[in-house]
Amino acid sequence: MENVKLFGTSASPYAIRIVWALTMKGVDYKFIHEDLTNKSPELLKYNPVHKKIPVLVHNDVPICESLVMLEYIDETWKDISPLLPKDPLDRAKARFWAKFGDEQVIASFYDCYMKHGKEQEEANVKVLANLEHLEKLLNEKRFFNGESLGFLDLVFGWIADYCSPLEVLTKSKLLNEDSFPNLCAWKNKFLESTPKSENWPDQESLLVRFQKMKESKNEN
Repeated sequence: MENVKLFGTSASPYAIRIVWALTMKGVDYKFIHEDLTNKSPELLKYNPVHKKIPVLVHNDVPICESLVMLEYIDETWKDISPLLPKDPLDRAKARFWAKFGDEQVIASFYDCYMKHGKEQEEANVKVLANLEHLEKLLNEKRFFNGESLGFLDLVFGWIADYCSPLEVLTKSKLLNEDSFPNLCAWKNKFLESTPKSENWPDQESLLVRFQKMKESKNEN
């Protein structure tokens, strides 16, 4: 019998992609909410190197780093909703863009969300430049994967899920149809196609959570 646990928080762009992948694959799992100000002994046991979420635990064996988890999930439950393309070159390209997303896109959105004034304006420029790369990558395809949800859609899916709450908080329109028609179309298709999970908050709850995170950061 499979025993699958996912340690995470309900606002992590790295955890949500694992939630989506497990749900798409039909894998039963237990979501364990972590308090990052008071990390559980289990989390520290399963990820002693980085001590971060998310951590996927499959039959008591931990897998860390969300991109690694996505590949593990795809290879372990490979008969349902394949995520990575079969062609080696396409797989290599997907890994490149996934790394770009985690190293560049998330960081630029975070700066846009957390900073103020001129610094926020500079962060906005970086966000829009990164979105332009993704706009060209989509190139009028239905999804990054082609006609169905795949690896890169889950990697970048947090943009679709987080964009509206972040636009409210930053008072900036990041995704508009004139500048990013492909991304806007993808966003709508992604939200319609992604399986819903009881382990993830709705848009209003995300807005409240992000507001609290920003206020907490500004108080420090």
